[in-house]
Amino acid sequence: MTKAIRVDGLSKCYRIGLKEAIHDSLGGVMIDFLKSPWRNYRKYRSLYRFDDLDDNEDLESRGIIWALKDISFNVDQGEVVGIIGRNGAGKSTLLKVLSKITHPTAGRAVIKGRISSLLEVGTGFHPELTGRENVFLNGTILGMSKREVASKFDEIVDFSGIEKFIDTPVKRYSSGMKVRLAFSVAAHLEPDLMVVDEVLAVGDARFQKKCLSKMEDVGSKGRTVLFVSHNMPALTRLCPRAILIEHGRVIEDGPSGAVVGKYLTSESGIMGRYQWDPNQAPGGEFARLLSVCIRDQENRVSDSVDIRQPITVEMEYEVLKGGHVLLPHFHFQNEEGVRAFTSIDQDPEWQGRARPAGRFTSSVQIPGNFLSEGMMYVTPALMKMNPKALQFAERDTIAFQVIDSLEGDSARGIWANNLGGVVRPLLNWQTKSQSTN
Repeated sequence: MTKAIRVDGLSKCYRIGLKEAIHDSLGGVMIDFLKSPWRNYRKYRSLYRFDDLDDNEDLESRGIIWALKDISFNVDQGEVVGIIGRNGAGKSTLLKVLSKITHPTAGRAVIKGRISSLLEVGTGFHPELTGRENVFLNGTILGMSKREVASKFDEIVDFSGIEKFIDTPVKRYSSGMKVRLAFSVAAHLEPDLMVVDEVLAVGDARFQKKCLSKMEDVGSKGRTVLFVSHNMPALTRLCPRAILIEHGRVIEDGPSGAVVGKYLTSESGIMGRYQWDPNQAPGGEFARLLSVCIRDQENRVSDSVDIRQPITVEMEYEVLKGGHVLLPHFHFQNEEGVRAFTSIDQDPEWQGRARPAGRFTSSVQIPGNFLSEGMMYVTPALMKMNPKALQFAERDTIAFQVIDSLEGDSARGIWANNLGGVVRPLLNWQTKSQSTN
């Protein structure tokens, strides 16, 4: 397979500003004033020179930070790859290096083919030129002839939806209009590699859907796409592979479902399993919670699951005083804080029956094609009945990522855009033609 991108030991550092010393005497102020020309000259000389990186002294104390540190990966031609990470992780810096906007401090990146980048609102546009003129300017930068750009021009303008303002200077465009035209240019001028940063969030919901569908179409035609986004459901649908970056380093590189699951659970600090020390376990007078976990259909503990596969949610608890009717249950809540549903223990063996002291494991199976995609948080709880007394309810103890893709037999079918909702059951449909012959 031909490599579209080869990144080998890529690093990028910057020198940032440091707080100036504050003097509490007139003499100190005068001395600092006399020294300032030489000090400012040294600052200017050191902005882009990093001869002191090999010193053992703490680099941060001298205002030097590593935005990227020894990053290596390859991307095959025609591959669609998502890049994720928290703000400040180094995602945008990586794309700027790949787009040749800035040079790396160390390492190298080899790119095969022409690249089209959409990194910030208005990137590549001259504010004094009209939208029409900027389309031709961008095409020329990409190495296309005037005839090639002209053949795509009507399609670009139609996709952007700003026909009325195409001959207006770009400086008078709103941020949303700039994004619309910039994405249309990037997607329709047929680059070999398309790089898109988190700028689609500026556009409205309808245009975001058009963009996601267009990027899917671009990827299906054998062109390479790098997509940075905080919209995890969109990223997992669009990108079979994802790269997780933290503190300028590649932490995980693999199937997007697993990588996104690791990122979300690490961000929230919540995993697919949690176990308490028996002496510190939450509980009441009659029972206490020992552990809770998510298991996939192979009975493995997991924090990311395929939307089509069943999962089991399990809690282990200890009954401290026997002779009481207990009611274990789970609350399921999505990442927007909406309660999806509650499931109560329906095992007929223990319905209305008092339980003896000892350890118990209660579990519930959620069928495939039931939950909607996204993050789901689980709250295990247990109630003593007659009279009621809540023993424990540990909010959002564990979490798991439900992954949907554009392949397979999920409830999504052939629909590529967001479906919404807290559940997504695969229901039986039947359509009959009423036409007469």
